Amino acid sequence: MTKLELRKTYKVLRKSLSPEDVEELSLKIANQLLRLEVWSHDFYHIFLSIVEFNEINTDYILNILSGKDKHIVLSKSDFETQEMQHFLLTDGTRIKKNKHNIPEPIDGIAIDTSKIDVVFVPLLAFDNSGHRIGYGKGFYDRFLSQCRPETIKIGLSFFRAEAQIEEVFDTDIKLDYCVTPEEVYRF
Repeated sequence: MTKLELRKTYKVLRKSLSPEDVEELSLKIANQLLRLEVWSHDFYHIFLSIVEFNEINTDYILNILSGKDKHIVLSKSDFETQEMQHFLLTDGTRIKKNKHNIPEPIDGIAIDTSKIDVVFVPLLAFDNSGHRIGYGKGFYDRFLSQCRPETIKIGLSFFRAEAQIEEVFDTDIKLDYCVTPEEVYRF
């Protein structure tokens, strides 16, 4: 399927999940993450869930990161430049939804992408080669291309891998892992 077809299909699939399904599957994903050998690093970038889009509830992962005393990094999206700024999550960090319902830090301690060790990547679909499809604006591909080559990229998905995504471009950044409620994919 094309990226457009996959976006449409997976938006419908996610929309069909009940709030209880989202919570149960999100907890399973967080538990699967504990099986990975990625917990010895310092700086972990994570997205905050867009509840209206039935995204994975990342609160469970935030709890794991906090419990392991990790530095948690959040992003703020600039839709004019299509770039993201990254901020350290602290007790004083204020979160507000932007006009696209994305929860973001209002301000804070800026973190350079070179410091980020692990990125939890939102997605709509992914394939057996580690390619992913997001919402189509390219924010994460631009961000991931600025990270160090050894930065670990972990996709999070409610659903299994597609065999192959058509229309993969040179600017598409592959994942190292994708974690679903039932499986950990390694690429």
